[in-house]
Amino acid sequence: MSCVIVPNQSFNAENACNELRKAMKGLGTNEEAIIKVLVSHNNEQRQQLKSKFTAMFGRDLMADLKSELGGHLEDAVIALMDPFPLYLAKELRAAMKGAGTDEEALIEILCPRPNHEIKAIKAHYESHFQRSLEKDIKSETSGHFECLLVSQVCAGRDENPNVDHHKAEVDAKALVDAGIKQVGTDESVFNSILCTRSFPQLRATFEKYRALCGKGIIDSIKSEMTGTLETGFCALVTYIWDSNLYFAERLFKSMAGAGTDDNSLIRVIVTRSEFDLKHVARTYKEHYGKPLAEAISGDCGGDYKRLLLAILGNN
Repeated sequence: MSCVIVPNQSFNAENACNELRKAMKGLGTNEEAIIKVLVSHNNEQRQQLKSKFTAMFGRDLMADLKSELGGHLEDAVIALMDPFPLYLAKELRAAMKGAGTDEEALIEILCPRPNHEIKAIKAHYESHFQRSLEKDIKSETSGHFECLLVSQVCAGRDENPNVDHHKAEVDAKALVDAGIKQVGTDESVFNSILCTRSFPQLRATFEKYRALCGKGIIDSIKSEMTGTLETGFCALVTYIWDSNLYFAERLFKSMAGAGTDDNSLIRVIVTRSEFDLKHVARTYKEHYGKPLAEAISGDCGGDYKRLLLAILGNN
C-alpha cells in the first residue's frame, strides 16, 4: 500500500477518547499520547472520535485540542482532525484572505485533483464560509491564471481512462501551433486542452508533442509563459507525468532555503497520508538524495517534528 495511515483494525472509539481525555486532563499536556492516538486512526475514524468524545465527556474535542496545543503542532493536529475536503477548503480561504494571495497554495490544492475531490472541496468551501469559491478566485486572481483556476473549480475534466491516440496527435499539433509556431502564445488553447482532457490522454498528448517539436511540454511552457500562469501549467503537467514527483517537489520547496513553509509542509504530509505518501517519500529520496524524514528532522523541532515523523512512519 502507498498510504501510511490506514484504518485502525482494532478501532475502539471509547478507549481512544479516554486516552485523549487523560492526555489533556489536569496540569500539563501529554502531547506524545495525543500524537499516538491520532496517527493510529484514519481520518474517517477521527471524525467518529469527535462525536464520541462529546458524548462521553460533554466537551468539544477540537476545542480541547486547540486549548492544549499551540504553534505548528496545533496546526498539524487540526489538519488531521478536519475532514480532508473541509481542511483544504479552509486552506483555500486562508490563501485568499487578507492582503496578498498565496497563488502556489491555490495551484497545489486545485490543480492536482480529480473531479470528485474538487467538487467536495468546493461544497465544503461554500457551506462553511457561505461564499462562492469561483467568485473569490475571480476577485483574487486575473488574466489567464484566473481562467486556469476557474477551469479547475468547474471540475469538468474528462476521466475516461481510454486513450484516443488520434486526438492526442491533433491536440499536440494544436499546442505547437498555439505556442512555439507563432509569435506570442494562445494561452486559451493550452487552458482548454490541459484542463479538460483526462490525465492518461494528456500523457499521450505530451509524448506526441515531443515527437512533433523535439522538446518537452514543460520546456515550452517555461519559454512561452511567465509568472503564476507558468507555475500553474508546469505544476499541472508535472502532476500528470508523475504525481509522486509533484508532491516531492512541493515538500522540498517547503523546506528549502531559510525558514520553512509550514502550511505547505503540513498540507502535503497530512492530505497525502492516506493516499500515496509512501511513494512520495520514496521519490523524494531518489530525487533529492536524502530521506524525507531526515529533511523534516533538520527543519522542524519538538512535538511538531514528532507528529510529522509519526505520520511518515518508517518511510
